[in-house]
Amino acid sequence: MDSRRNFLQKFVLSAFALPLMPLSGWANPLKLPIQTYEGPVLRVAIMGLGSYATRVAEAMQSSTKAKLVGLISGTPSKIKTWQAKYGIPEKNCYNYENYHNIKDNPDIDVVYVITPNALHHDQVIGAAKAGKHVICEKPMALTAKEGQEMIAACKQAKVKLLVGYRMHFEPNTLEVIRMRKNEEFGKIKFFQGLCGFKPGDPNQWRLNKELAGGGALMDIGIYAINGARYMVGEEPVWVTAQETKTDPVKFKPGVDETIQFHLGFPSGAVASCLSTYGMNNLDRFFLNGDKGFAEMLPSTGYGPIKGRTHLGELTQPIVTHQTVQMDEMAGIILEGKQPIVPVNGEEALKDLKIIDAIYLAVKTGKKTDLKL
Repeated sequence: MDSRRNFLQKFVLSAFALPLMPLSGWANPLKLPIQTYEGPVLRVAIMGLGSYATRVAEAMQSSTKAKLVGLISGTPSKIKTWQAKYGIPEKNCYNYENYHNIKDNPDIDVVYVITPNALHHDQVIGAAKAGKHVICEKPMALTAKEGQEMIAACKQAKVKLLVGYRMHFEPNTLEVIRMRKNEEFGKIKFFQGLCGFKPGDPNQWRLNKELAGGGALMDIGIYAINGARYMVGEEPVWVTAQETKTDPVKFKPGVDETIQFHLGFPSGAVASCLSTYGMNNLDRFFLNGDKGFAEMLPSTGYGPIKGRTHLGELTQPIVTHQTVQMDEMAGIILEGKQPIVPVNGEEALKDLKIIDAIYLAVKTGKKTDLKL
C-alpha cells in the first residue's frame, strides 16, 4: 500500500470528489484546477474474469487511486489474454485452487470477487483468511446466514469487506439523497422501484439455481431493494411479496421470473417494487414526498443516470460508475474514509435479510416482519 510515484496521473478533479462537487463548480470545467494525486494506490486482484469483471477492469484504467495488478480465474486462456492486455505479471496470477497462496504476495492489497452468487461465500472467506481486504459483488451471498459468516470471517482476519454498490457513488443519485436529507421533498410518502430485463442465453449461470441462488430478485432485484432503503432513508419493517411465472421451462423451480414486493417503513412510507426477467425497459425509481418528487430514468444502469425533480432536471456530472467506485473504495480501505451511503458487509447483510423475507413472503403469502 505504498505510494507509487510511477503511477501518478494528472486529472481534472479527482473522481472520488465528483459526487460532492456543487453544481456551480461545473459551469466552466475548463477553469477547474489541475490536481496531481500523490497518495497510496490500492492494488487490486480481480477474481472471476467474466463480462462485468471486464467492465471493472476497463474502468480501472482511468482510476487514480486503484490499479489492477492481479488475476484469479479458473480459465487459463482468460488469464493469458488479460495478462497481455493489462500487463499483469505471472507471479500475480492464480486459479480457484491455489488463490489462497495470495497471502504470500505483498503486491496485492484487495481481492475483488466478481463470480456467480453461490461462490461469493467461500471465496470471500478464503481471501480474508489470506489476509487480503475483499470487495464482493452484490448480492453479497445467497442468504443472510452466509452473509453473517462472511462478515465474521473478515473481522476475525482484520480485513475490510466492501460490496460493489456502485450507485452509492453516482452523482445524480447522491444529489437526490442530499435533497431528501435536506427535506426538500418534505415527508417521504412513497417509493417505486422497477428493475428488469430479459436474459438471453437460457444456459447462463443467472438461470441456474445452484449458482445464482434464485432468479431476477438475486440479480436485478437487489437494486430495487437497496434503492428503496437509500431513497426513503429508512429501514423497512415489513414486506409482502407475490411471484408470477409465465415461462416455467426457462425459469425452473427456484428461479424466479417476476416478483412484486412491497416494503413498509416506520414513518408510514411504503415502497412498491418489481423485479423481473420477463420484461425489458424497466429501470426507474420514483420518490414522492408531500413537498416534491424525484424520478430517475434510467436509475441503475451503467449510465448515464438521468432524472428530474419538482425543481427541474438532475444535472450532476456524468461519470463512469466503476471508476468512481474504485477510487472511493480505495479511499475507504487505505484512508478510512466514510462514504455518504455505506458499502460495507453490514449494509449488504440488510439487503440479504430483506431477500430472505421476500422469498418467505412469496412462499407463505403473508406479511413478513423485518428486523434489520
